[in-house]
Amino acid sequence: MTGGDSAVDPRLLEILVCPVTRGPLTYDRKAGELVSKQARLAYPIRDGVPIMLADEARELSDAECR
Repeated sequence: MTGGDSAVDPRLLEILVCPVTRGPLTYDRKAGELVSKQARLAYPIRDGVPIMLADEARELSDAECR
């Protein structure tokens, strides 16, 4: 994880949605990512800023989508 997740504003996390599906995101504190199981993508959080670009997201494995 880069930048530390403590800088992420919880209010911001409540209003963000996946830019691909417009569906909900879950916060993976350990990985420092916002996860969209619908899109099968994990968006990184860098220096407390969610990077909400599909090109920057990591594809989720089958196991991670369960």
